[in-house]
Amino acid sequence: MTDTNEAGARIEADRVAIDCLDVRIIDLLAERARISARIQQSRMHSGGPRMVFSREMDILSRYQDGLGADGTQIAMNVLKLCRGEAL
Repeated sequence: MTDTNEAGARIEADRVAIDCLDVRIIDLLAERARISARIQQSRMHSGGPRMVFSREMDILSRYQDGLGADGTQIAMNVLKLCRGEAL
């Protein structure tokens, strides 16, 4: 196999791995949204607010710590998704 063929095969295998990761990420985000909706409902039924901003700040910080500056934007989109808002 030539270097070009080997590189092409590696690229294809890595793309398959990325596609599998994307499926898992989507599944995890859907699960997170379902759990978040349960928490929101429980909080509102007990007279609390739908969102707790101090909790959201903790989440923003966690994503920034783990992913750097881009983590904040990712966290904001995750929170928006899990609030039931369209991205």
